[in-house]
Amino acid sequence: MPSGNKHPYPFMIVLGTLLSLAVISLVNNTLTFGSYTLRPLDILADLRTPAPVTDTISIAAGVPADADSAQAHIPKDFATYTGILDYGFNAGNQGAGMQYFMQALKELKTGHRKKVRIAYFGDSMIEGDLITADLRDSLQAYFGGEGVGFVPATSVVSGFRTTILHSFSPNWTDYHFRNNPPAGTELGPSGHAFVPAPQSWVRYQPVKRHRLDQFEEVSLLYGSGRRNVVVNNKSLSLDGKGKINAYSFMTDSTQKSLTLKFVNNDPSIFYGVCFESTRGIFLDNYSFRGISGIELGKLSRSMWYQVQNVRPYDLIVLHYGANVLFWPENTKFDWYEKPMVKVVDSLRRYFPHTSILIVGTADKAYKKKGKYVTAPGVKALMKVQHKFAESRSIAYWNLFSAMGGEGAMTRWVDTAMANKDYTHFNFRGASKVGALLYKAIMDEYEQADM
Repeated sequence: MPSGNKHPYPFMIVLGTLLSLAVISLVNNTLTFGSYTLRPLDILADLRTPAPVTDTISIAAGVPADADSAQAHIPKDFATYTGILDYGFNAGNQGAGMQYFMQALKELKTGHRKKVRIAYFGDSMIEGDLITADLRDSLQAYFGGEGVGFVPATSVVSGFRTTILHSFSPNWTDYHFRNNPPAGTELGPSGHAFVPAPQSWVRYQPVKRHRLDQFEEVSLLYGSGRRNVVVNNKSLSLDGKGKINAYSFMTDSTQKSLTLKFVNNDPSIFYGVCFESTRGIFLDNYSFRGISGIELGKLSRSMWYQVQNVRPYDLIVLHYGANVLFWPENTKFDWYEKPMVKVVDSLRRYFPHTSILIVGTADKAYKKKGKYVTAPGVKALMKVQHKFAESRSIAYWNLFSAMGGEGAMTRWVDTAMANKDYTHFNFRGASKVGALLYKAIMDEYEQADM
C-alpha cells in the first residue's frame, strides 16, 4: 500500500513563494521611509555575474585653470591615486573641499587662531578610537594640542579604548539610532542621547601617553533644561537653552580624574564630555557600530546648527563602507547612494564653511574557490563614494588604494595588521591607516597656497 504524504499544496506554496521572491529580485525593490532606506532583496545575488566597474576617471575636465586648488589642472585616476582628491572647485563651483580646513591649519600654525577641530564619523572601523587615535596624535605633534576630544557618557567599547580610561554605572538609559527614542529626544552627533537615573555616575581618567596624560580644559555636553550634577564632589547647576549646550571649565591640576554624579531623578539628556587644551588641533571620534552613514540623516537640522555653535568644526570626515558590503558580490548601491547624497547635501548646507572629506571603503576580502580575494562590491562602492564626492564638490581619499589595492586586505591579515574577518583592522593596521591619512592631509597642507 502506498505510503507518504503526497499532498501537492505544501510543494505548491513553497514553489510559489520562491518564484515570487525571484520576480521581486529582478526589479528595484528598495524602500525608503523618511531618512531610513531598507536594504534591497535579491535572492539571486549569488547567481549574478558582477557588473563591470570602471576603475578610471579624470578630474581635469571642467575645472578652470585658475581654480584655487593645487590639483585642479592635474589629471588623476581616482581608483589608484593614494592622495586626497579635492573637488572644492569643481566646474567652477566652490564647495566644501579641503580649502577651509587648510586655511584653518595655516592660521593655527601661524598663531592667528587658537583651535582647529575635526569631527570624524564612522562605523566599527574606528570604534575604540582606532585610526583616529594615531591621526590625532600625529596632528597634535605637528600643530599642537593635547586631549582626546569627545567621549560619550557610556560606550560599548569603553574597555577596548586605550586613549582614555572610561567607566560608568549600569543604570543609564541610552537612546540611539537603533532603538526608538521618545518623541522630543534629540540624538547628539554621536547618534546617542543618554539619560541618567538617580545615582548614575561616569568617570574619566587620563592614560599614561604623551598628550593624553592629564586633563586641562573640559566641556560637558548636555541637552535643554535644568539639571544638577556633582563634578568631583562639587555641585554644579546646568541650565541648557539649546538642544545641545556646552559648559566648559579648567580642571584642578591636583585631580587626576573626572567623576560626574547625577543625584536626582532628572530626565534631562547628557551627551558626553570633551577633553582639550587651550590651544591646538582636536579630533572627536563619533563611531557607531553597524551603520552605513545614512543614519546621520536622522539628526535634526537644529541639532547640527547647535553643534556648530557650541563646538565648531573645520573638517568633517565621513568614513563608512564596511556595513554597505554585506553581500560581497553585490555591485548595486542605489539604496545607499541616494540617502547618503542627502546626508552630504545637508551637511554642506549646515556647515557652509567646513571642509568635508569622504574616506572611501577599505578593501574587503571573501573566500571564493578556496582563496580570499577582493570582493567585487568594493570597487563598485568605491566608485559610488567617489561619484558623490566629486558631484558635491567635496574631498575624497581612496583608502582602498592607499592600503595597497587589489588583494590588500588578505595581505594585511597575513602580516597581522587586520582581523581574520577580512574586514576590520587591528591596532597595528589601524595605526598604519592613521599614518597614511595623516600623510595625505599633510601633503595637501604643504601644497596649499594661502
